[in-house]
Amino acid sequence: MQAYLRRTEADCRDLSGEGSRIRLCKGAYREPASVAFQDQADVDLSYVRCLRILMRGTGYPMVATHDPRLVAIAAAMALQAGRESGDYEYQMLYGVRPDEQRRLAAKGEKVRVYLPYGSEWYPYLMRRLAERPANVVFFLRAVASKG
Repeated sequence: MQAYLRRTEADCRDLSGEGSRIRLCKGAYREPASVAFQDQADVDLSYVRCLRILMRGTGYPMVATHDPRLVAIAAAMALQAGRESGDYEYQMLYGVRPDEQRRLAAKGEKVRVYLPYGSEWYPYLMRRLAERPANVVFFLRAVASKG
């Protein structure tokens, strides 16, 4: 589910029940203002509202973000909702914030690291890097440190 879409909050309510597995990301495609929030602050607020619904639901939330603020908010919401480690997970792109991935895993959090592949891997990677310019630094540092 893409938090930047105006409909996502209602979709989260509808789909956060028993047996659901919902991956929440910010969203990165260009959509008109009638369909999607245009301001990054509005997208972040929507992400938090959607995440609250998913954490309070009975499904399995998948927190797909590299944003340190949203990672901290997700941890606090999981605690408030009485979720234990393994009742939700973080998802991050390979090479982006690897120290944070290791930190979360060392705390016992479930972290899924993904790697884009296939014919559209490059455009996908460019969208991920473009949505947060700091990701470029994380990615380049990770590539440069591989031996």
